[in-house]
Amino acid sequence: MYHSPYESPYLPVGDWHPQPLENLYGSVPPENLVPWLIHPGSLTAALKDFSNGEFSVRILHQDWQQPRLEERRALNLRDRSLALVREVLLCGHGQPWVYARSVLPERSVSGKLRHLRNLDSRPLGELLFSRADMKRGPIVLNQLQRNSHCAIDELAEMSTRAWGRRSTFWLKDKPLLVAETFLNSFNPQTPPATCAPR
Repeated sequence: MYHSPYESPYLPVGDWHPQPLENLYGSVPPENLVPWLIHPGSLTAALKDFSNGEFSVRILHQDWQQPRLEERRALNLRDRSLALVREVLLCGHGQPWVYARSVLPERSVSGKLRHLRNLDSRPLGELLFSRADMKRGPIVLNQLQRNSHCAIDELAEMSTRAWGRRSTFWLKDKPLLVAETFLNSFNPQTPPATCAPR
């Protein structure tokens, strides 16, 4: 049976922008989502706390590919560079709350960091924030558009637009790019639990 190539469920509308964000593409994030978008700590830890431990990771797709142009620029990669691209859903109480896309350049998952190639259902964010040598770049924000070519049952009822954030992380001098898109099934009435940023 033929299976069409995998496509990401959400795609950036335009450029990623630093905060504070007054107005992006004619709108602003919902007030209750802003603390989550700019949260400097581990989103994984915050979601685990918010879900009272009913948290899980569902892998959508993971393979070696050429990152998108804007991702290559963010990571300062050459055009033909390969990266391990990992896309997952972060779920609370069995519902998908966040779509996350991580881009791990080939040189960043070699040597002592080779274990990052085999995360399985372990959240990348949890591992990053557990390392004393981790550094994080600025959080940038964007709107993302539902990709009509991607058919994932759990996302069928989600909004056509969603707000997302992205950061570059460094483990020593090796960069990783992590983007997190908040789905409309996630409707927090409280900010994330306070934890000290790195």
